[in-house]
Amino acid sequence: MNLIIHNSSMQPIYEQIVSQVKAKIMNGELKEEAMLPSVRTLAKELKVSALTVKKAYDALEAEGFIITVHGKGSFVTLANQALMLEEKKKEVEADFEMAIRKGRSCGMTDGELTQLFQIVMED
Repeated sequence: MNLIIHNSSMQPIYEQIVSQVKAKIMNGELKEEAMLPSVRTLAKELKVSALTVKKAYDALEAEGFIITVHGKGSFVTLANQALMLEEKKKEVEADFEMAIRKGRSCGMTDGELTQLFQIVMED
């Protein structure tokens, strides 16, 4: 699996793994029932601790993106459409928050931000 880890990022490594695997599932690169690399294999590939990969896999399983079958491995689960939609909504919300912070950092008022949003929505 082709994941890129940025050691200089403020985002923890396990979260980088989680977000990249989620993205691959959501964009269809990883299909339902696709087998993920073993914890040890991915840890070696990424040059990170096996515990870090295990934490990422546990988080992905807790969120319903993968399932781990003891002795067989970890697999992409049935793509839960509601879960995928919620994940995309969270991404849009984060993008909005970042845009608002940028606008405020350069002195834009809430009214100006709202007006700009309405203009962009018209396109």
